[in-house]
Amino acid sequence: MIRVIITGSTGMVGEGVLYECLRSEQVEAVLVINRKPCGYSHPKLSEIIHNNFYNLKPIESELKGYNACYFCLGVTSVGKNEEEYTRLTYDLTLHVCELISQNNTDLTICYISGAGTYSDEKGKLMWARVKGKTENDIMRLKEVKGFAFRPGIIKPIKGLKFTHQAYKYFLWVFPIIKLFSSNGFCSLEQIGKAMIQVSMVGRKDPRLEVKDIIEEAAKYDAAYNEVV
Repeated sequence: MIRVIITGSTGMVGEGVLYECLRSEQVEAVLVINRKPCGYSHPKLSEIIHNNFYNLKPIESELKGYNACYFCLGVTSVGKNEEEYTRLTYDLTLHVCELISQNNTDLTICYISGAGTYSDEKGKLMWARVKGKTENDIMRLKEVKGFAFRPGIIKPIKGLKFTHQAYKYFLWVFPIIKLFSSNGFCSLEQIGKAMIQVSMVGRKDPRLEVKDIIEEAAKYDAAYNEVV
């Protein structure tokens, strides 16, 4: 059974992952760490409100007893230079993941990265270099099974409260995209289910592109008789 810590649950992706974890019988307990309340109540859900993600030491004792971390916290690179974006993306993420890994053995970390990330940490796009380094260093953490999720266009879950406004007006587009490309997008449901699936059984390739996320979600559905 999975006992998971989720960051970013007051954002669109994190909320979708939280929603799937609360629905899943394979997830026994969920701890969310947020700067503000997520607004959810559930028997297997606990929440810590903590403002400084660069220093989780004050809540370290509450981070023990988990075997998975789904890191969904992130910011856009628009308007930021490389130093600032690195601090907000790489430094913050590694601090959180390192501290959680130090307090839990045999930990699976699923990190929300992005389509087009540079695994070699090289290339013209600043955000893709920083995300690539973040992916790689998560995977290097001791006694950690790290996975990088690289979604592109994401179909939201209807009715969730942290969905970006733009998505709400373009739900009609997704069936059209699927007509032209079965791997043109993945859904939040598929991301959540794929995270649970790789936490349960692992995966040889630690980087999941859109088609891989869809495949792992389908494996989850086949194993647990659930439908995306």
